[in-house]
Amino acid sequence: MEDASYTEALLQDLEHKCSLVAGRELVSIFIGGGTPSLFSGAAIKRLLKGVRTKLACAPDMEVTLEANPGAVDQEHFAAYRDAGVNRLSIGVQSFDPAALSKLGRIHGPDEAMIAVDVARRAGFENINLDLMYGLPGQNPDRAQQDLNQAINLQPEHISYYQLTIEPNTLFHTKPPILPTDERLWEIEAVGHELLQTSGYRQYEVSAFARPGFECRHNRNYWEFGDYLGIGAGAHGKITDTTGGQVRRYQIPRAPESYIEYASSGSTLPQVLTLSHSDLVLEFMLNALRLTHGFPLGLFQLRTGLPLRQIQLQLDLAQERGFLEMDETAAWPTEMGRRFLNELLAIFMPQE
Repeated sequence: MEDASYTEALLQDLEHKCSLVAGRELVSIFIGGGTPSLFSGAAIKRLLKGVRTKLACAPDMEVTLEANPGAVDQEHFAAYRDAGVNRLSIGVQSFDPAALSKLGRIHGPDEAMIAVDVARRAGFENINLDLMYGLPGQNPDRAQQDLNQAINLQPEHISYYQLTIEPNTLFHTKPPILPTDERLWEIEAVGHELLQTSGYRQYEVSAFARPGFECRHNRNYWEFGDYLGIGAGAHGKITDTTGGQVRRYQIPRAPESYIEYASSGSTLPQVLTLSHSDLVLEFMLNALRLTHGFPLGLFQLRTGLPLRQIQLQLDLAQERGFLEMDETAAWPTEMGRRFLNELLAIFMPQE
């Protein structure tokens, strides 16, 4: 599929959805999913120019593009920066050749280091590196070596997250031997301490940033903010400010089906309106991932529900040592962050 036809479909799709966010200012764009860095710089430039003509954009808008470390992606870095991309997220995953091979990655550690150098020379001053831990056969020492190599590249942001086995993957069919829960906790604790002493502040379960470089896209998502999704397989969340309803939608995944959908003029496909219990759980699923939790007023702002709707659950979470609160905010304790699933279970609908 050619860049031009797909880019045109993206802009058509956006045109149909602009009315959903009328009067709002766009503060971030995240170009991700699949391999967006296979697009030419010209296609990204056309896309961003189209966005700016259709929506009110903040002067300092964050524009992130996901890229792989391979040489093909690196060829485009300078063109992306020229097009208006100001934040690059590079999917390193690991610097261990054996681990990369087990993960099915086609790049090696040298390519990852070269990619960061190429990005710097292209003018990127805001770079994120994705790094996994809990890999097959990994121990705390090897995990720390991996993380040290990432830190030595001096990125502004590091996404440090545990490997999860997803359905419909090779690992799901043939599960590898992974570190035990006890070893995982040791790897995580050592990694978090290393990141902190290296100048990275944890602001979300798996997100660490130098001061001033927290990802706006991430923050909006974890704070249960709205976002428009365009593109094959994209999803979005929109709050109807007049009716007080929160709606989610999912776009067809197949590129050919997406182009047909984008030209049809449809505003929202497969809309799901969230119930009150869904709103409570989804808000908590997101907000409690943030290290500093959430301002209490944000719950009503994002869900339209009064805080008393969850007061009993908040009290119970406090009693169990998972949550702390004051007059203005609620945030997970260290135990709450470690046992996040148990904390979230308190806010699940009761059958």
